Amino acid sequence: MTTNRILLLGGLWLDASAWDGVLASLKDAPPGQGGGDTPGRDAAALPGQGDGNAVARDGDDTTPRDAVAVTLPGQGDGNAAATLDDQVAAVLAAVDAEAGPVVVVGHSAACSLAWMAADARPEKVATVVLIGGFPWADGQQYFPFIPPADGAVRFPGWEAFEGPDSADIDADTRAAFAAAAIPVPEGVTGGTVRLGDDRRFDVPIVVVCPEFSPEQARGWIDGGDAPEVARAKHVELVDIDSGHWPMLTRPAELARILAQV
Repeated sequence: MTTNRILLLGGLWLDASAWDGVLASLKDAPPGQGGGDTPGRDAAALPGQGDGNAVARDGDDTTPRDAVAVTLPGQGDGNAAATLDDQVAAVLAAVDAEAGPVVVVGHSAACSLAWMAADARPEKVATVVLIGGFPWADGQQYFPFIPPADGAVRFPGWEAFEGPDSADIDADTRAAFAAAAIPVPEGVTGGTVRLGDDRRFDVPIVVVCPEFSPEQARGWIDGGDAPEVARAKHVELVDIDSGHWPMLTRPAELARILAQV
């Protein structure tokens, strides 16, 4: 059973504390928590990829996992001048600090950040987990969807996320999220994704599907909307019944998925 340390990277507007519920669940999970009936674990290998063992791995027991939420410059450290390069450097420092291989988990926009870590350290990253998103290709902007104002991209409000993204978030959690949301420096969101080592495609990918289904994800990958994932040699799609932020609304289920990576 693998015991690689898990590095957790949050998406926009979140600091490392967003992972507190997942970290607690990973720490407290007793041996033998796994099994084919584990909630939140519905896995299938992408056709034509992987080794066909995705479903069989559901029978593995899970044990408490060593994990850390990485503080990203500009998202929790007060650095309004942070850049995407600063965030990449912070993630690589966390990877390099480990004696053995690591699992790098990226949520939403940070899926690209996790994939850049695999590109820079393909020999150290054992698996990349993508939650609620896919990585951009080389040369694309890290987050092009919301223009910055006064040097930062601010949380746009819940109206922008109505529907499956936020259907499982109650009013209190919405209010707390909006109050704590961190404006992300435009040096981060406007940064350019840089990839250059084809060995990244040898790194296994687990796509956790929250507000979308594995079938939808498979269609996007096959249809060319996620070219980096389409080129990967080992891809597993895992379903979780949540909106876009399962670390907030389904931390125990998400921890169970991560414990089996």
